[in-house]
Amino acid sequence: MDVQAIRQQFPILQQEVNGHPLVYLDSSATSQKPQSVIDAVENYYRHDNSNVHRGVHTLGTRATEKYEGAREKVRRFINAASTQEVIFTRGTTTAINTVASSYGREKLASGDEIVITPMEHHSNIIPWQQAAKATGATLKYMPLQPDGTIRLEDAEETITERTKIVAITHVSNVLGTINPVKEIAAIAHKNDAVVLVDGAQGAPHLKLDMADLDCDFYAFSGHKMGAPTGIGVLYGKKQLLENMEPFEFGGEMIDFVNLYDSTWKELPWKFEGGTPIIAGAIGLGAAIDFLNEVGMDAITEHEVKLAEYAMEQLRKIDGITIYGPEKRAALVTFNLDDVHPHDTATALDAEGIAVRAGHHCAQPLMRWLDVTATARASFYLYNTEEDVDRLVEGLLKTKEYFGDVF
Repeated sequence: MDVQAIRQQFPILQQEVNGHPLVYLDSSATSQKPQSVIDAVENYYRHDNSNVHRGVHTLGTRATEKYEGAREKVRRFINAASTQEVIFTRGTTTAINTVASSYGREKLASGDEIVITPMEHHSNIIPWQQAAKATGATLKYMPLQPDGTIRLEDAEETITERTKIVAITHVSNVLGTINPVKEIAAIAHKNDAVVLVDGAQGAPHLKLDMADLDCDFYAFSGHKMGAPTGIGVLYGKKQLLENMEPFEFGGEMIDFVNLYDSTWKELPWKFEGGTPIIAGAIGLGAAIDFLNEVGMDAITEHEVKLAEYAMEQLRKIDGITIYGPEKRAALVTFNLDDVHPHDTATALDAEGIAVRAGHHCAQPLMRWLDVTATARASFYLYNTEEDVDRLVEGLLKTKEYFGDVF
């Protein structure tokens, strides 16, 4: 994998920030976009801009072909059985809310349990809180080990015959924990529960196979994997999706409307009310082409080595606390002693280094860690060991500066 050649395909990386070459270490929040994705979106607006599925004119036909072609690219990328199982959404949040509302509120009742974990992003907590309040179901949390991992024994104990839904992140956006979702899905299915996987941090970095994972729903966002913002995917098993009511109602998802009743289109369109995110879907298709050209296995291997190198180098800094397990995805969350993470991020930005600081939309996990906030450096296929070295240098300067101040 030629990382330098890959970097040349990302225009935004070829700039200076505050007088320094940009080191972008915030891909868990959003990834940068390769030129091929930018070109695909621009080409659609320049040459094919039209609504889809509705017109028989040339532009409408071309737009529809590209939009549905992107759906087929997603299907192959995640190894879904059919394009009917691929729903385009605004992102992971919308996808999870669709399941919580269309499936959860319909299937849950008083006495039922929804099992999640303390490491979840708010987008995979709040929809289930609301579903529990609306139905009388109980929200139940799977315990974490001290390093932020899940033991399958704890999953076996937490998931019972009262469990109807298990919602779990594939990869923690704070700890970097890669959860054993395939094994957890098997435990859930043994108890006749369905499983939703929050794949926002999984899809960009791991080779996906829905047939192998055997989860019932998988949600992810395009903007974390080189695609535009505002486009995401909900994968769902066809039998489940067919028996769910739509989440949004209106144009595009209807089959027939009369004065007092209506019927819906077949899958996947019954879940895509209104004018869809056409340019975003085309951009997602282009991003998938780019990732496939590099190779997901190669991307994963590169990121594992980068995370290992980052852990090794960061541990050399006195007074740093690193959170999460030894084996992790391509991110490192940390704090410097006596330095607020927002100050750390601001000082690094002065050196042209972009990291994230805050609670990372994971306040329950922050409380579990006994901190209010952390700093996070997250990597992607365009990052290098030199980026990690710059990060370490920046943190040493930060530590020295705040040591002198206080």
